[in-house]
Amino acid sequence: MLSTERLLLVPASLPMLDAIVKEDWPTLSTLLGGVSFADNWFHFPEAFVWLRDYALEFPIDLSWWNYLVLHQKDHCIIGTCGYKGAPGPDGSIEIGYEIAEPYQNQKLGTEAAQALCTHAFTFEMVQSVCANTLAEENPSVKLLRTLNFQFVQETTDIEVGKIWEWVKMR
Repeated sequence: MLSTERLLLVPASLPMLDAIVKEDWPTLSTLLGGVSFADNWFHFPEAFVWLRDYALEFPIDLSWWNYLVLHQKDHCIIGTCGYKGAPGPDGSIEIGYEIAEPYQNQKLGTEAAQALCTHAFTFEMVQSVCANTLAEENPSVKLLRTLNFQFVQETTDIEVGKIWEWVKMR
């Protein structure tokens, strides 16, 4: 578990992922100690199906994937964040994050992303943290700039279209 001033980033276990896929909120709440859930706390349900299925096949990699973002004061799950797999051979790891709308504009996404970066850099093999955003000025771009990520290039993602790639070096 990763802890910040206002958040706990709880690693999503296989039972938690299964509860999310099944939309079994009472079970997920129980697994997390009786938390509540912000409306629209996650936006990519298909990612949880893939992640759960991947974790069933490769459980050792689970620590390099998803965290549930728990607002400590409200005792509420407000989003997700994590790594998009283990570090690559070049020492690079990619992060992603999402925060439910009622909790946006409070720098909670920045807090979660900073915790991911700090945690990643505790591993000697990690030389850089990467992130992608839509190719436009938006809150994610502002977040990455706040955390001293540097713009790398604009490229095209087959599913999303034009994206900007960002990197933060050790």
